[in-house]
Amino acid sequence: MLRQLALVVMFASACLTGGAAAQTFVYCSEGNPEAINPQLAITGTAMDASRPMFNNLVEFAPGTTDLRPALAESWTVSEDGKTYTFHLRPNVSFHSNESFVPTRPMNADDVVFSLTRQWKDDHPYHNVSNARFDYFKDSGFGELLASVDALDERTVRIVLTRPEAPFLASLAMPFNAILSAEYADRMMQAGTPERLDTHPIGTGPFELADFRKDIMVRYRAFPDYWRGRQKIETLVFSITPTASARVTKLKAGECHVSAFPGAEDIAAIKADDGLRLYQLPGFNIGYLGINTTRPPFDDVRVRRAINLAIDRQAIIDAVFPGTGTLASNPIPPTSWAFDQSAEPVAHDPAAARALLAEAGHADGITTDLWYMPVSRPYNPNGRRIAEMIADDLEELGIRLELKTAEWNDYRITMQDGGVTLALYGWTGDNGDPDNFLGTLLGCTAARIGGNNIARWCNHEFDDLIREAREVSDRERRRELYDQAQAIFRREVPWVPIAHSIFTVAARKSVKGFVIDPLGYHNFEGVSLSDD
Repeated sequence: MLRQLALVVMFASACLTGGAAAQTFVYCSEGNPEAINPQLAITGTAMDASRPMFNNLVEFAPGTTDLRPALAESWTVSEDGKTYTFHLRPNVSFHSNESFVPTRPMNADDVVFSLTRQWKDDHPYHNVSNARFDYFKDSGFGELLASVDALDERTVRIVLTRPEAPFLASLAMPFNAILSAEYADRMMQAGTPERLDTHPIGTGPFELADFRKDIMVRYRAFPDYWRGRQKIETLVFSITPTASARVTKLKAGECHVSAFPGAEDIAAIKADDGLRLYQLPGFNIGYLGINTTRPPFDDVRVRRAINLAIDRQAIIDAVFPGTGTLASNPIPPTSWAFDQSAEPVAHDPAAARALLAEAGHADGITTDLWYMPVSRPYNPNGRRIAEMIADDLEELGIRLELKTAEWNDYRITMQDGGVTLALYGWTGDNGDPDNFLGTLLGCTAARIGGNNIARWCNHEFDDLIREAREVSDRERRRELYDQAQAIFRREVPWVPIAHSIFTVAARKSVKGFVIDPLGYHNFEGVSLSDD
């Protein structure tokens, strides 16, 4: 273990010798990725870890949610909005590793493989690695796709079952990255198909060198990258779960960029001449999910009582000082679909107590409350928030047993319905409101394994968001989303808590880094100068 830790420090120290030598860049990541193949990723941690290795057909321009061509250099859409024809970029190379050397550039077969693996139950790779494809399923792709065909080596046609306004933005999300079909075939023939997921091959700016759980993920520059070789020769994700430890390592030069600095460290970072702070209004939501399938929380009166009892402003003041705003909706104010008419629920313990009595629970309730073990932009201190909620609810006679688990186990427990009350959150993936309302609250996502941890399926709400997906006119979509948010506020499957400011800390030697409005950490095009 000590030797492995020393490796990370050695990499960091090497790059501080100057910008002229081969550059090693260290990013202090907040946790272990649950996967390094983006098809299997469900957390931002894993998506960050997979992004250096992969490209998509389309992508977001750095620092924006504006789409631009990537592996597809152009595309056309039919008049009925259901047929997309993509023309692929020529001569794009795949990585190689000790088990595989590609014999051809990226082509249409790779696109077909990457989508159908997740889509078709009878695909030979569908069940490899016990894959669940949670993002693919929660995004509704299983029912959205009608066909995916290679028309020739550089042309792919995707036909949808209905028009889908967020479709192109969804194609830019990590789960739709393009994998190598040739690599998959070779690994299946060798009897090691799981290497597709554990030793992934992509077309991105960096190729995988090493992954050591709890320690680091290490990448090396891909010399044949289609946009050109990176100035960073070695990229290291140093896994550092504690926010204070990340900042300490940043100040010491042991990493160059730090994920999610704590609010208590912001002033010191700003005052340090060797550091730089990047901030954007967060496209995120932190919330308390209420499992609406478990009595007595299937009673809306109980859920409303919980909403009224929690002093959310006190949480903002204590845990998000200067870095968060009070939430009233399930989507952030930075979204064009945010319902401006909404007001945060007032803190009213007396009204909460009356509702609980009306629901037949004047003697109180005993249940569990789960909190995240790692800091996230939408929840920098899960334990502290859980304790504050427990204190507020105890006044109503609601007694909470606080629970947590290692981050990957925590996420699985949430998705598999093993909780009653749970702190969770979300950072938008593609700039579209459906990525919040559909992915987190739609009936499709209420399945076991889905991201709707409240297990809330309201068909009136679901019909509205489904209709909004098929409408291209933004004003009509806004009207539908306003109605959906009103239903959410009436039925309260969550306690919305906070929208945070997305913050990244970096050394001033870092050049070319652009903060991502979707909360990712992207190191393509980044380099180092002398400190």
